[in-house]
Amino acid sequence: MFDQIFALINTLLWDYYVLLVMLIAAGVWFTLKLDFIQFRYFGHMFSVMRGSTQGGKSGISSFGALCTSLSARVGTGNLAGVAVAISVGGAGAIFWMWVIALLGMAIGFAESALGQLYKIRDDHGEFRGGPAYYIQQGLNKRWLAIAFSLCIFLGYGLIFSSVQANSITDALNHAYDFPPLYSGIVIATIAGIIVVGGLRSIANFSQLIVPFMGLGYVLVTLAITLWNLDAIPGVLYNIVTSAFGINEAAGGTIGAAIQHGVKRGLYSNEAGSGSVPQAAAAATPYPNHPVSQGMVQMLGVFIDTIILCSCTAFIILLAGGGAEQQMEGIRMTQDAMTFHLGAGGSDFVAAAICLFSFSSVVANYAYAESNLHMFKMDNKMGRIGFTAAYLIMVLWGSSASLPRVWVMADVALGLMTVINVIAIIWLTPTIVSITKDYFASRDKGDTPEYKTGQCPIQGNTESGIW
Repeated sequence: MFDQIFALINTLLWDYYVLLVMLIAAGVWFTLKLDFIQFRYFGHMFSVMRGSTQGGKSGISSFGALCTSLSARVGTGNLAGVAVAISVGGAGAIFWMWVIALLGMAIGFAESALGQLYKIRDDHGEFRGGPAYYIQQGLNKRWLAIAFSLCIFLGYGLIFSSVQANSITDALNHAYDFPPLYSGIVIATIAGIIVVGGLRSIANFSQLIVPFMGLGYVLVTLAITLWNLDAIPGVLYNIVTSAFGINEAAGGTIGAAIQHGVKRGLYSNEAGSGSVPQAAAAATPYPNHPVSQGMVQMLGVFIDTIILCSCTAFIILLAGGGAEQQMEGIRMTQDAMTFHLGAGGSDFVAAAICLFSFSSVVANYAYAESNLHMFKMDNKMGRIGFTAAYLIMVLWGSSASLPRVWVMADVALGLMTVINVIAIIWLTPTIVSITKDYFASRDKGDTPEYKTGQCPIQGNTESGIW
């Protein structure tokens, strides 16, 4: 029965292109409203990272927030998700991944700036925020805020970590024949040790592991790409022609390419889903302005999809991968890497998926935990109950079947995205207002600093934050 319900929701959201249209429309909307911010201020995304390593008593650093968001973003979507997109949608799915990422950069900017603007202090004096908070404070729609919080509990608190655990155990089973249940127990144990320390513990873990794993993966894939440099023009031609159905023999129809490219692209970079604003809100930004966190998280979308997902795509396509008769996951990526590196390729991907996916497992906890405050569960018993449910789902996911886990993940992500996209479009006047304020200060040569009342916004921010 539950499988039928999930299948129905997925059909409505994905097969009828509801989310595809919403995301593309929102991406175009914010690209135009913000004067092509992801292109005009591309270099500024990187410059904002200077001085971003210092946090405060109430919040983590901007760099910590970026690493935490990348911990959640950089995971199954980059390795297994890209393989799924190619196996079902063909090489053309990668083109649509790129499109949704470029448009998603503007969406990511908008939602993260809002998350930072409408943040609050929890019972421990630490910053918390996200869509539920800017929906409640900016739009005064508590019922919609509660609906989003329930979706993120279901998605990031329970299901998404199951997806990540599933990819880890499948990779280890494929490479070393490790029993999934035993691997799942180890994953749940280590995750439990990290998440009990709260958001700061998760941010510290992310700052340690994300730069190491991301750079290592890029260097290996770059070396393989350079080794096969003569084949790159053919791969790019395959991607572009398949994206528009010109070269359907290469795999996938245009509809499948668009659908699965957008779906897996969204799952990977999370732009528009409303997840990243939880990390953005937890930061003490530099400069001390909500827009600076928008710039930081816009960079995160670029790193995740344009760089890391492209690395995986080139590895698979250079190995001759394409549309398959059935959905392929991490094993397709492992087989491709084995093609390039020999027997060590499977070991490398197994190690990469363990690091990538495990970092997502712990970051997902932080996103859902940020919403406990909405239900007045931001206390010892509330955290214990949520943590127990989260760890049980990690263990369950380690042995679940791949198609069922992905279907549940798509439903949770889809519902979150619908609510969040509606909210941020509703809050467009505020996003435009604070963005103009930021760049007006910057154009004068001043360091932007936001203060309550200096530019018009919808609703109200919590007193004492700005």
